[in-house]
Amino acid sequence: MMPNPSGQNAHRGLSPIIHEASRLVIVSVLAECDVADFNFLLGTTALTRGNLSTHLARLVAAGYVQETKEFVNRKPHTEYRLTATGRAAFKRYREAWRRLTAGGS
Repeated sequence: MMPNPSGQNAHRGLSPIIHEASRLVIVSVLAECDVADFNFLLGTTALTRGNLSTHLARLVAAGYVQETKEFVNRKPHTEYRLTATGRAAFKRYREAWRRLTAGGS
């Protein structure tokens, strides 16, 4: 698809679920990992526990992220991975961002 020099509809594909800055960071990290646990995401995103939990819950509810909870040595362990839907949405987001920032060049 050719860039739209007028800028009309250039934002199509920028999912508001992904576009929020914290969720964009989370999805970007998960796109590079097969799976990441809560503590890894906490360290790589620099979000607070509460913010990370809230944003992950939103991504899970949207079907973009799969959450797996288990106990390891009697301690809770939660892992996250992008779903196929999440990967496709992130791909569309990146393509839309490239169109939007192409500046008609």
